Amino acid sequence: MLAFLAACSTSGGVANRPATNEMLGTRKKPPPAGTIQHVVIVIQENRSFDDLFQGYPGADTASSGVNSQGQTIQLQPEGFEAAYDIDHFAKSFLAACNGNPPGQNCTMTGFDQEFVFGRSIPPNPQFAYVPQSETKVYFDMANQYVLADRMFTSHIDASFVSHQYLIAGQAGGAANIPTTTWGCGDPESLVETLNQDRSIGPSIRPCFDYQTLGDELDAASLPWRYYAVPSTDPNFGWSAYQAVHHIFDGPDWTANVKSPPDQFLKDVGGGELAAVTWVTPTGLNSDHPIESGGSLTGPKWVEKVVNAVGRSQFWGSTAIFVMWDDWGGWYDHVPPPYVDYDGLGIRVPLLVISPYAKQNYVSHVQYEVGSLLRFAEDTFGLARLSASDARANSPAADCFDFSQAPRKFVPIRVKDTSAREVRAPQAPFEFVHFQDTGD
Repeated sequence: MLAFLAACSTSGGVANRPATNEMLGTRKKPPPAGTIQHVVIVIQENRSFDDLFQGYPGADTASSGVNSQGQTIQLQPEGFEAAYDIDHFAKSFLAACNGNPPGQNCTMTGFDQEFVFGRSIPPNPQFAYVPQSETKVYFDMANQYVLADRMFTSHIDASFVSHQYLIAGQAGGAANIPTTTWGCGDPESLVETLNQDRSIGPSIRPCFDYQTLGDELDAASLPWRYYAVPSTDPNFGWSAYQAVHHIFDGPDWTANVKSPPDQFLKDVGGGELAAVTWVTPTGLNSDHPIESGGSLTGPKWVEKVVNAVGRSQFWGSTAIFVMWDDWGGWYDHVPPPYVDYDGLGIRVPLLVISPYAKQNYVSHVQYEVGSLLRFAEDTFGLARLSASDARANSPAADCFDFSQAPRKFVPIRVKDTSAREVRAPQAPFEFVHFQDTGD
């Protein structure tokens, strides 16, 4: 695997004013007891909001950006099959933010300073969006349910840290991607750390012992599952719990961490769905550009996951959250708020799907990765894990209407793209590098 992997309105419209602090204070209410019994978190890869939901009606998107030279750059269509990738480590976040002090007061004018590698790299490769011909299923989901356009990552860099926040609300100070194994399996694996001033600190083993949502669910005798590619796969990724020592070397690893990802479809079809479930994709189904080999199957995968729940006995008591784990280097025009040394990161999409979700609704309330933990914690009466879930707004009051009767599920349909699933790039491998400002 490449080292670089890594305020709502009424129904049908959007609010024109931002949410006030007073309004936000009312948005931490949990769902009514027993209404939601299952929380499913579907995690896709590496897409900013402007890149994936360009032009979505009522959402805050931009069709152009400004680069570090002050030039206005129009965003150009570049599909999931893009034959290049963009660095999205902490250094690239600081470059893209182009703020003062570093990583604060972001101007969002430094995306052209991010490192790009791959084949057939076009001009201004960071300034792109996925055409709606490829994102139709995500637009259809948003039209049926809720799209949040103020969802930020709780961290400033890549996938490894994001997935730790998704299970624990922290990453033990880690930054970027481990040198080999994503966790405790290889004693030689190391991961960088992030200092309080957002400089890179000393490397440590990517093997931690902090408490996770899984631990809290265990203590409450509530089942949980994490579906991922097997850790024995040399190209595996996105299996967060292997970086938590007491889970990786304990009974939870066998009981609750499941592979391959499509085992989720079989389990739901067989009448099994845990209280909290994380679903990660294979590389081909991830929406990641180069890592996915140019595949267009990510939306089809998400459709299968959503339809499996929607057609099951669990639909009436489930909340599904679909998010993308980091911005992947793609341009986004909304400056992320500064909350601490590791957040917030660049804006990513969030879909909220449930029989109680509002319909055709764009939420402008600020969320982060910790918001999903907070929703699950509030639903099941669990404690906070970290600063991220303690400060985060839950989507419960803003994106749901628990006074409505649960809506009947309408299956999501995806046009068959099997004839163009993979575009094997043939051009020579090349690199585009930003000016090195030092670490």
